[in-house]
Amino acid sequence: MPEVDLVFPRAFVEFADPGDADQVFRCDLTWLTSAWTCIFGQGCPGIYESSPDVGCCTLGAHFSDAEDEARVAGFVDQLTPDQWQQHPGRPVATDDWVELDGDGERKTRTSAFAGQSACVFANRSDFAGGEGCALHGLALAQGRNPLETKPDVCWQLPIRRTYRTVELPDDTSYLEVSITEYDRRGWGPGGHDLDWYCSGNTEAHVAPDPVYVTHAAELTELMGRAAYVELARLCDAHLRSRSALAIHPASRH
Repeated sequence: MPEVDLVFPRAFVEFADPGDADQVFRCDLTWLTSAWTCIFGQGCPGIYESSPDVGCCTLGAHFSDAEDEARVAGFVDQLTPDQWQQHPGRPVATDDWVELDGDGERKTRTSAFAGQSACVFANRSDFAGGEGCALHGLALAQGRNPLETKPDVCWQLPIRRTYRTVELPDDTSYLEVSITEYDRRGWGPGGHDLDWYCSGNTEAHVAPDPVYVTHAAELTELMGRAAYVELARLCDAHLRSRSALAIHPASRH
């Protein structure tokens, strides 16, 4: 199925952050109540035709900051050859799995392996330990949520959190935190060159429960517990009262 147009009517809600009086959340109810779900291994053709089996792991993951990288490093050291197809052997040096992009930013290394270029942690379909992200598999094996073991960008996608300072006429201001859809435009100019992308494609809008329910853990991590509880209440109300215009077009099929 073709992706829906990127521009369509959306319903947003704003509310004060219960944990920070100087912060206001602006949340995309249309996206958060959509039926999107990750379909990796269940029909996902990958973002590039040249690497159909590795989903959106083709480019590797940029770290949000040094803390993000250090957290991931602690879990990389726990991976075994049975869990990570490209395990280099112990000890695992940082240089084995980190590289610099063209702008000097640190990210997980990509490698050409089994005929497809992708993140070094992307286990291929022929791996006895299981296809998919090795760090994701590690979390499941340890009874953790994968957001604990994976780089920030990996567990956040395709939820997008952005910040904006709003200046008011009375010379006061507040920080606006937006929670919305990370569509292909979020990848920058190169996003329009992706051969396939999930957030606006009907093939991925097949979940029985909406995003704010299936991604409760991720949203709680991004917003805080009290803010998520308020968001869930507002999403519930939106589902009971929304008009056809407020439904994500990819979820209408």
